[in-house]
Amino acid sequence: MINKLNPVFFLVFLLLLSCQNDNDDNEKPETNTLLTPDTAVSYQEFIKQNYQVFPMPLPNELVFCGDKIPLNRSHVRENLDREILVNTYWHSNTFLYQKRSKRWFPFIEKILTREGVPADLKYLALIESGLTDVVSPAGATGFWQFMDGTGKDYGLEITEYVDERYHIEKSTVAACKYLKRAYKEFGSWPLAAASYNMGKGALSKVLKKQKVDSYFDLHLNKETSRYVYRILAAKLILENSENFGFYFRKQDGYLPYATKTLSVDTTINDLAQFSIDQGINYQILRLLNPWIINYSLPNKEGKTYYILIPKNSSKENDDAI
Repeated sequence: MINKLNPVFFLVFLLLLSCQNDNDDNEKPETNTLLTPDTAVSYQEFIKQNYQVFPMPLPNELVFCGDKIPLNRSHVRENLDREILVNTYWHSNTFLYQKRSKRWFPFIEKILTREGVPADLKYLALIESGLTDVVSPAGATGFWQFMDGTGKDYGLEITEYVDERYHIEKSTVAACKYLKRAYKEFGSWPLAAASYNMGKGALSKVLKKQKVDSYFDLHLNKETSRYVYRILAAKLILENSENFGFYFRKQDGYLPYATKTLSVDTTINDLAQFSIDQGINYQILRLLNPWIINYSLPNKEGKTYYILIPKNSSKENDDAI
């Protein structure tokens, strides 16, 4: 005979079963769902949580070319802050500055040191051209952005065949000559840098009219009033990249070109064929010698030109650069 089920026992059994089911549910791993703009309760909250931009702290002290910058003055700090923010959040441009500087700064620094110019002034070339052979709307050319007349005044050859404003060594030497003369005249590297932008004559007039002797005391045109601060910001960011959110590995920089030098004191009628004879091509010749600006190199005076070609170039080796 089947015994009747005790009601109390039955209720206890159901209660235990329910508790067990709850425990099983609790033990199931939670499924992590990726929050997207479409699944977020508030799109504004999604932006707030996932996109954040921070103001960059200014240094307590900054030295440029051996001189202390007066960061205790509010307008100096605000002008510097502007250029830091512009360059910090223009990521692609600033990364290119960093990459190119690894190739060109060591070479430029050696020339500046040899010529007696502070190494900090390499940042002047950086903000002038981005370390590329650009030509401005006004015709300023090369890393150091020399105008035609000024380039010739400082010893650069500029013809329809040769433009030494593109010659990194010779143009850097010419820039050093200019900056040293400006420093001798103004007694200040920031003023020498400012004169590079607006000209020594114009700067002299402004200094005389305003009766001051410091760049940081001058009321200047819009471009020159930003000029030195742009140099300072470039120095700060490139020398302290991680402080500004840029994680730049050693292998990310562009390597210096490995080259050897050919000396030439005769006319080269066909530079394309000359290139092929060296185991390279005209493109590589122009890349390494941007001061060559035509397809021939006349040389009636027997001047010696020094032409760079890849160190490992040969007629059998097509992998030049």
